Amino acid sequence: MPWTPPSRPSRRSLLAGAAGAAGAALLTGCTDGRSADADPAISLERRMREAAVRDSARLLERYDATAAAHPDLAARLAPLRAAVAAHTAALSPTASGSPSPAASPSGGTGAAAPAASGEPVPAKPAEALTALADAERSLSEARTIDLAGAPGELARMLASVAACGAVHVHLLTSTPGAKP
Repeated sequence: MPWTPPSRPSRRSLLAGAAGAAGAALLTGCTDGRSADADPAISLERRMREAAVRDSARLLERYDATAAAHPDLAARLAPLRAAVAAHTAALSPTASGSPSPAASPSGGTGAAAPAASGEPVPAKPAEALTALADAERSLSEARTIDLAGAPGELARMLASVAACGAVHVHLLTSTPGAKP
């Protein structure tokens, strides 16, 4: 008896054809309209870095405003401010080898900023230190939250900077020279 092809395709042949088409699409690099160099992971990292730099810049403004309002605190604040400036440089998109940020940033991560720039510095030095510690704490907590969505290297950087911010909170709220 001669073989005759079936009148309709079998379930196996349909599944094999679908798998073959999916494999071909993967091999040809189907891009759904986006350019090949528009990697979502890179753009996410860039946006997160830009937001982190903006937040650090606002914190630097707080340090500067506090030191200007309370010159007696300037020496105590100088090493902490220098660390925040170093964090700003390390978090910069150019620090990771990414292209430099655009003139208009693409938006933040949704984390709360430490404080709006131009916020008044409390008149009493102790209250000014507490306000600065609150800004550090807020930013440290926001960076800890951002860890969940950050790519590997940036997550490690954010963890380190958040930990440093927590140390700054302790240093700002403790009495220098006091015994524990």
